[in-house]
Amino acid sequence: MYTFRKEERLCSRKHLDLLFKNGSSFLLYPFRISYLFVNAPAEVQAQVVINVPKKRYKRAVDRNLLKRRIREAYRLHKQESLYSNLPESNGLLLFSIQFVGKDKYEFSFIEKKLIATFKRFHNLIAPDETGK
Repeated sequence: MYTFRKEERLCSRKHLDLLFKNGSSFLLYPFRISYLFVNAPAEVQAQVVINVPKKRYKRAVDRNLLKRRIREAYRLHKQESLYSNLPESNGLLLFSIQFVGKDKYEFSFIEKKLIATFKRFHNLIAPDETGK
């Protein structure tokens, strides 16, 4: 339940291109979220990629610290905040979390904002469910 396996990571170049060319996105500071539902066989409900820009954080230790904090918050809250509200019929969810903040935030702030991001994501996709 509280794992983050290799199958949950978005590594496929084809899926990444699809996500950034055809996906929808929104901004909820300090994250920019891109998402796309695709019809692809997968053993998981969602695949995620986490990105911290080199342009804003020159030192790799800073980028890695932020990625670790985001990954840990995602791992802890994906089941109850993301997976539990996903519609079954939409297929695989491709999900991108891009950090656009200017500071190195504490884990508690990142965790709170990621939960708010999941809520906003579900508010965006909920009308799609009821309209079908």
